[in-house]
Amino acid sequence: MALTYADLIEVDLARLGSAVADWDSTVKGLKTAAENARTGMLAKSNAARWAGVNATVTRGFVAETAKEIADLHTEAGSIHHVLDDAHSELVSLQRQIRAAQAEALKWGISVQEHGDGTVHCVYPHAQGDTDARTKEEKEARAELEGRINRILAHASEIDVSVTRALSKSHGNDAHNAGHSSYKSLDDAQAERAAELARLGPEMSDKQYLELNSILQFNARDSDFSTDFYKSLGGPKEALEFYGRMSLDGTVGDDNDRLALARQLQKNMGLALASATDPDNRSHLPASWSTEFRKLGTQQIPLQPAGSAPYGYQLLGGMLRYGTYDARFINPIAEHIVQLHRKDPYRFMGNKPMAPGNDLDWGFNPSGRNGAGYDPLTSVLEGLGHSPEAAKKFFTDAPTVYREDGTVDTNATLGDTNFYFDELNRTDFAWAPDSLAHAGSDEAKHMREMGPDALGHALEAATTGAAWDADPPVLRRDEQTWKVMEEVVHRYNVASEDGPLPEVMKDSLARMGAAYIDDLNYSLMDWGDTGDELGRRRIFGDSSDGSERRAFEMADARNFMMLVAGDEEGYRTMSAAQQVYTASGLASHEDNRDDGLAFAHNSAKANGILDESRAHQIREDFKNDEGAKNLEMGKQGEWRKTLMSGVVTAVAAGGTALVLGPAAGIVATTTVPVLLGTGASTVSTAYGNHTMQYMEDSAYKNDAEALRAVQGLEDVGEHGAWLPVYNYANQIGMTQAEILDLNRQIEGSYGDGKDAISDAEKVSQ
Repeated sequence: MALTYADLIEVDLARLGSAVADWDSTVKGLKTAAENARTGMLAKSNAARWAGVNATVTRGFVAETAKEIADLHTEAGSIHHVLDDAHSELVSLQRQIRAAQAEALKWGISVQEHGDGTVHCVYPHAQGDTDARTKEEKEARAELEGRINRILAHASEIDVSVTRALSKSHGNDAHNAGHSSYKSLDDAQAERAAELARLGPEMSDKQYLELNSILQFNARDSDFSTDFYKSLGGPKEALEFYGRMSLDGTVGDDNDRLALARQLQKNMGLALASATDPDNRSHLPASWSTEFRKLGTQQIPLQPAGSAPYGYQLLGGMLRYGTYDARFINPIAEHIVQLHRKDPYRFMGNKPMAPGNDLDWGFNPSGRNGAGYDPLTSVLEGLGHSPEAAKKFFTDAPTVYREDGTVDTNATLGDTNFYFDELNRTDFAWAPDSLAHAGSDEAKHMREMGPDALGHALEAATTGAAWDADPPVLRRDEQTWKVMEEVVHRYNVASEDGPLPEVMKDSLARMGAAYIDDLNYSLMDWGDTGDELGRRRIFGDSSDGSERRAFEMADARNFMMLVAGDEEGYRTMSAAQQVYTASGLASHEDNRDDGLAFAHNSAKANGILDESRAHQIREDFKNDEGAKNLEMGKQGEWRKTLMSGVVTAVAAGGTALVLGPAAGIVATTTVPVLLGTGASTVSTAYGNHTMQYMEDSAYKNDAEALRAVQGLEDVGEHGAWLPVYNYANQIGMTQAEILDLNRQIEGSYGDGKDAISDAEKVSQ
């Protein structure tokens, strides 16, 4: 019977704690008894000069008695370890479930049990209530329901594991104490996971579900993950197991089996990351990484008949999940890129014929970015979730690897930018990671998966966080900035390396949002006078503690033009600019001169973004004036509602801070905010103050306001002026001063637009 919501909330875990203490005393007592038996009666029995039948019987009896006492001590120790771990974990889960209960009460949410260990959260109907809920209320209900169900599933898994471990420790034999022994609950869970894994594809769905449940809640525990991978045998056996389960899950159209394979892929990736981190107390030896590189270029038979995949094709599926240590994943990533450089289609050359139309049959059950036959895409996705490894991959000098994965100390490849330059070559051959025919539309689409994964890896390397981190964070340093400098230089409208793959634009937009402060900082350098005019003082401290650095002004402007030309990129960058502008003006209320300088520069940035989008619209519809005007109007309407939705800014230390409304920016995008001089934290008061600037600068959706501005360009101008007007009133400027400021801001906004217009003329 599954553990219920009420069970976990109401159970008295103090009684379990007392049982743990009792077993601790029992273990200590039996330890003394076992030691006394060994050094007392057993030693005397062995030393006695007996002879005859009685001596033989007595010695045997004494030896067996001493063994049973020792076995009882071992069994008691095993029970104590399991119960102690279970108590600690259940106390933590009970604390979490009670916190969730309190949150449900705060929202007025009713938690209803299904009777099978899961719950459903609802807002009870009240008489006269329309039952209409805000987006925030709906999201709170969904998040709470998911969180409670995850806690209950974890508690149930512990309950089942403890029951099984205690049973195996006891052995259900009242006359024999010598049975399974565990040093921890992890030990028992790893043993059970290994038992299930040995069944391979013969696992029933129920057994598969049990294996995934054990892995799901223990994958990040290095004691468990290390034991689990060792139990599989070694690197080759781990690859074989994963490969067989992936093929089993992706063949045919069994959606239940596919869901199980997807969960296993994620669990094994998370566990591998944990088990290969040398800084963890328990971890696999470094030889596993060496062996994986050796196996990477070897074919590993998985079935009696059929093709045998390369080791890297199998390993790649697991690398897509987990935060890996650079010492493990980077040598593998370097080796894979170097192999690709020699032969871009080496790994795709041994892909099997798809059974029927089963194009997802392979080693990436997730279905995201390829079928899993091209390990380059896979390892780039791994770097996208491993920020420390990613930034080292793009900034460290390369190490040369031979075919078998060993280091070639006599060879060199280039400087610290080698992998960035290599993966960004215009003629780089991205393999179509698909079983589709090489010339098909599907295969053409799959060639975009590699660049998409490259974008994810660059996001991790520039932001210091996984590209899809939830909640988002920002951890910039000198290395992340160096990578971003390369990104800004490579990806801009004036780049000599040609246009970027379209699929990368969402990643570039998120990187731009994360560096909106440095992009603004870089624009304040007309005539190379930025430093002389005090821009370091004007831009102050950024919320993640990083020091402001300038890109080349032309590169910064051209990067913004490239990204903002795309509709989604424009939304992301505009929202980031709005948040950053509000924070900057809020921080400069006590310094009029610096505040106005910041306002002028921000207006210029807005002009660049708005004109970049307008330019692209003109390009897209240059032969259809009606369509162009329609698109301009649509963009303008969106710009008016920029302040609906939510945006996540970055508080001090890089942690996420929800400032409030701002649409067009995805949940995983981080935006640094500007702190006042000497400020070290973003307090609630500061956040609220910044929000006031954003709210005061928002468009009002009434008829008069909608008539006041039309189209993208008018809306952009209005949006550039509103926050500055709010600031001018805040610092007490006179009407005459505000009129003069209006003309100046118009000029700054126009400067930004003119810079893009000039670039547009050059490109024609």
